[in-house]
Amino acid sequence: MEVVEKKNKNKKYKPILDGIPDWPVYQLSKNRKEFIEEVANNSIARVKELRPTTKQLIDELQTTVYREQQRMKRNRWRVDPVDEPRFWASIKEDMVGLDTKPPEEAQVKAEEILHRIVSRYANEIAGNFNASSYKVTREIVKFWFSRLLNGARVKKFGAFFRNRYTLRDKIHIVGKVKQLRTLATKGTVIMVPTHFSNLDSILIGWVIHSLGLPAFIYGAGLNLFNIKIFAYFMNSLGAYKVDRRKKNLPYLETLKLYSTLAIQKGAHSLFFPGGTRSRSGVLEKQLKLGLLSSAVEAQRNLYIDSLAKDEEVRKIFVVPVTLNYHFVLEAPDLIDDYLSVKGQDRYLPEQDKYGSWQLLQFLFKFFTKGSNISVSIGKALDVMGNYVDDNGNSLDPQGRIIDTRDYFISNEQITIDKQREDEYTRMLSQKIVSEYHRINRVFASHLVAFVAFELWQKKHPKLDLFGLLRLPEEDQVIPYEEFRETCKRVRKQIYKLKDEGKVYHATHLKGNIDLVIRHGLDNVGIFHLKRPLLLNREGNIITKDFNTLYYYHNRLVGYDLEKFI
Repeated sequence: MEVVEKKNKNKKYKPILDGIPDWPVYQLSKNRKEFIEEVANNSIARVKELRPTTKQLIDELQTTVYREQQRMKRNRWRVDPVDEPRFWASIKEDMVGLDTKPPEEAQVKAEEILHRIVSRYANEIAGNFNASSYKVTREIVKFWFSRLLNGARVKKFGAFFRNRYTLRDKIHIVGKVKQLRTLATKGTVIMVPTHFSNLDSILIGWVIHSLGLPAFIYGAGLNLFNIKIFAYFMNSLGAYKVDRRKKNLPYLETLKLYSTLAIQKGAHSLFFPGGTRSRSGVLEKQLKLGLLSSAVEAQRNLYIDSLAKDEEVRKIFVVPVTLNYHFVLEAPDLIDDYLSVKGQDRYLPEQDKYGSWQLLQFLFKFFTKGSNISVSIGKALDVMGNYVDDNGNSLDPQGRIIDTRDYFISNEQITIDKQREDEYTRMLSQKIVSEYHRINRVFASHLVAFVAFELWQKKHPKLDLFGLLRLPEEDQVIPYEEFRETCKRVRKQIYKLKDEGKVYHATHLKGNIDLVIRHGLDNVGIFHLKRPLLLNREGNIITKDFNTLYYYHNRLVGYDLEKFI
């Protein structure tokens, strides 16, 4: 991957499609009203299938109304529609006495209420891609980010208005770029990145454009629309909205059907299968299966459609992506959330303590400092988790071409088997997690944070995690020589893992170990008020924020590097 990095770093890619009207996302938005109606009708049919009796449907509707009213009481957001209370009050009023009506009348009324709820959800979720807004937003991002970058790097009067440096100098795209571009012309691509920061959506959007790909549809957390600058970008780029506060069946089915139908219609898609930002800083180990299952379902439906229309099937390709940062803006808050519920299994509501001004300040700091980001593109998979070649052929573990249509056949015909497809979704999920770890790119900041935290843990073996995080300040010191030797040992193992194809590392991890350590210390948590790792006056290693150090340490959990401390 390091060789690929040198090729890709400053390469400019031609668009794979001539104009925006040729983009699948444009075609979807062009027929937006009809698409939303199709999503709603399919979702209603699915809910009725899952709740087949009148009583079950009424119970589900009552549960939905109750949960929505509780959400409005406990967790209202600025972005929520102003007519929400009125809408749900009217639904509740129409539900009164419904279970006492004659069965046929109750069924008709329940289906009418379901239609109102699902239609509202479908309209809430739906993106609104606009070609002219997309172009304007794209140019704004390119202009301001480039100017900030040039003004910072050149440090001369007038440099702000020149264009010597580009985002490609700041954000390195490595990995299977050529394969991604090729497969995007042969089928439908679903990009599944890791998720650490609210900046991920904008970063991936820039990467997609930079690689000459058409815009992808993607599910953006509704919480992002609370932040005005993000809301502008999201609305312009046609993101569809995902409200993680809503856990009722009609909403979840509508969201899933939106994704499934969009993929079936050829819209390249992006979603974060971890579901939300990693609270602990660990690479995702368990993925949410809902949206992933929409890929499996869409592929099965495409096979069925191809038989009816007697045409070649359009395959779906899943592309894992890891985002590699020296820092995460929200890290202190995310790790606090994680630690506050460690050992408990309960829902973590999305809370963002950053408004538009704080994010603008952060973006300015990012583009006026020397800290870089890399985006690692993994090998493409089919919806069962098999690798595919550059022609889109699925390969078995021995590298032989296989036909994925066979996965959906029983009794010599393509059938719908929910249990079987759930297993395919789990297989795909496990393969994506494996790929995340394989294409993860180790930075010097990850190395120093991991080594420091593990050394403190080793020095205090009787302390549990929370005891370690409360370690007295006088014990929060590691002699530099001890730290240096351990970094060398762990780095050597990372080299070995890279040779075995189990991880990658940035080029800056090579060379003089003291320079690598200095690079790591200079960049780890670079924008936090309290630095997670630094040198004291005596030249030894100390921390000003143990919790945040733990967050950055966690990036290298899962590689058994602890045994080399």
